[in-house]
Amino acid sequence: MVIVRLAVIDGGQGRAGRASDHVRIEDVEAEAQRRLRICRVQEWRAREFITGIAVPADIKHFELQVNFAAQAICCLSPIPADFDDDLYWPTYWGE
Repeated sequence: MVIVRLAVIDGGQGRAGRASDHVRIEDVEAEAQRRLRICRVQEWRAREFITGIAVPADIKHFELQVNFAAQAICCLSPIPADFDDDLYWPTYWGE
């Protein structure tokens, strides 16, 4: 069973005055990469390339979710200052 936690993204309106003009798309992309590193997605990809053993479906699914969340956050105007809050990102329940 997969449990998905969703939240409404107000584009920073929920915390008036906290949205910052200096949050860049690169910051959001870096946060997405950080979350993927924690899950060791690159190691799974390397293993797949070297051994031919497929990346587990839950890892692939999590990677898709993180990339989608990053794209959605980057489309907000302005990007919320708390974009790195777990509220905006999927959670990986694996190892």
